[in-house]
Amino acid sequence: MTDRIELVSPCHFGLESVLKREITDLGYEITRVEDGKVHFAGALDAIPRANVFLRTTERVLLKAGEFEARSFEELFEKVRALPWERYVPKDGKVWVTKANSVKSKLFSPSDIQSIVKKAIVERMKEAYRTDVIPETGAEYPIRISILKDLVTLGLDTSGISLHKRGYRTDTVKAPISETLAAALIMLTPWKADRILVDPFAGSGTIPIEAAMMAANIAPGLEREFTAEHWTNLVPKKLWYEASTEALDLQKRDVVTDIQGYDIDPSCIRSARENAKRAGVDRLIHLETRDVKDLSHRKKYGFLITNPPYGERLSEKEELKALYQTIGERFRALDSWSMYLITSYEDAEADIGRKADKNRKIYNGMLKTYFYTFSGPKPPRRESSPDGKENGE
Repeated sequence: MTDRIELVSPCHFGLESVLKREITDLGYEITRVEDGKVHFAGALDAIPRANVFLRTTERVLLKAGEFEARSFEELFEKVRALPWERYVPKDGKVWVTKANSVKSKLFSPSDIQSIVKKAIVERMKEAYRTDVIPETGAEYPIRISILKDLVTLGLDTSGISLHKRGYRTDTVKAPISETLAAALIMLTPWKADRILVDPFAGSGTIPIEAAMMAANIAPGLEREFTAEHWTNLVPKKLWYEASTEALDLQKRDVVTDIQGYDIDPSCIRSARENAKRAGVDRLIHLETRDVKDLSHRKKYGFLITNPPYGERLSEKEELKALYQTIGERFRALDSWSMYLITSYEDAEADIGRKADKNRKIYNGMLKTYFYTFSGPKPPRRESSPDGKENGE
């Protein structure tokens, strides 16, 4: 196998530009961007580094092949023609975890899965000159995506979805995923030296992701990945180097003003436990507080939040009053900016201000909008004689 590989990373629809920037910042070459996916190329170290460092992708797939297929026979032959022995050892356990088909003649996921598995096994039998593939070794899960008859096959290097950082064992109803929370923060100009408040903190995901960014804690540092067991492909040394790099980049002495509130005391208890597991509890202030009591004496802060959407009919009538309250409390904050994700159609009207910008994002199958209500920029900081910066 060559050192140059191509990888595919899926993300929420509407957040491709955020993931693209992250991958570029890691030093890898973007080869293609499509709805909900970014393709990129790099050396073998891209597998551990992408898994450890990327905040906004759900997983990292090693692209094994891409071709057009309009019949199951063609699918079988083209999958069998791929050099699977480059990726999977003789005892490797291959299984097709997911098949996704959009606008294709091949539309049955279960048929696609079984045909692909059979084709891979046939290829491996030929390559290894054996009648039986024992499948007693490491797991090599395969994901298949078919869009308009273009088939893309990828080996899933991540395993459990990357939004599972390992810190959130306590969840609340309608939680925002870690990857989405990170992406929303990255869509704002917030930096670690600015105030951030989430008045609907729930299990604390937005404040925790912000604190991890402030301290430069890599999201994948405390978890395992499927490809760690692929010693035939990725040397253990590369995983060790990625972890060491992540530890070296941490800023444990960072000072922040990150706050999370929720009206439900059980949510705040969960958020505190989650923050502790993430190693950022000292960086976040969490307390039980109703949004109607939201206030802050400082200027130029950020509200970044995921308020209730009212997906249940019983909540619909309560939403108007809630979003009116959000608007009132936001106007009472001096020179703040607000960034809010919701599927509630009357959000702007009830907040009482047209958003300066809104971005359509699919949260799963739910269409949401990320609204930007910009406040004034703070005055430029001046350096004092001791080299420290003055000003808000």
